[in-house]
Amino acid sequence: MGGYLVALDGSPSSTDALNYAVDLAADTNASVTAIHVVVPTEVFTGGDVPPTSFAEADRELLLTSVEDAETRGQELLDDAVASAEREGVEIETGLLYGEPVERITEFAEDNDFDAIFVGHRGASERYETLFGSVAKQVAGRATVPVTIVR
Repeated sequence: MGGYLVALDGSPSSTDALNYAVDLAADTNASVTAIHVVVPTEVFTGGDVPPTSFAEADRELLLTSVEDAETRGQELLDDAVASAEREGVEIETGLLYGEPVERITEFAEDNDFDAIFVGHRGASERYETLFGSVAKQVAGRATVPVTIVR
């Protein structure tokens, strides 16, 4: 596939990363692929088994939250398409599911991207508090150059 991979999470710095990659792509005639990773919500892991009605309610909440996350992600990707098209840059988009660092780096490697662009600070402070900076981990794990945009 080649070209530039941009990971979008809705944060201002991920939008800056997209704009940076699109500008660079316009200058180098490269293509851009924008992705958004939907992180599955934690499933109920309590020691006591809740009543079936609670379990059903919990599953409904989980499905709703995943659907909401997909909708938000698709809106981000639609905005990315509009931004790239304004600059005359070819862009593809995709929703991925799972742990962000793993999915971003695997997707980049599997599709032979030339570079990855990520924002400096992610949208989820809770995730970064628990797992550290996604940008730093992507840079440490990727097999292609990573540009962290501030």
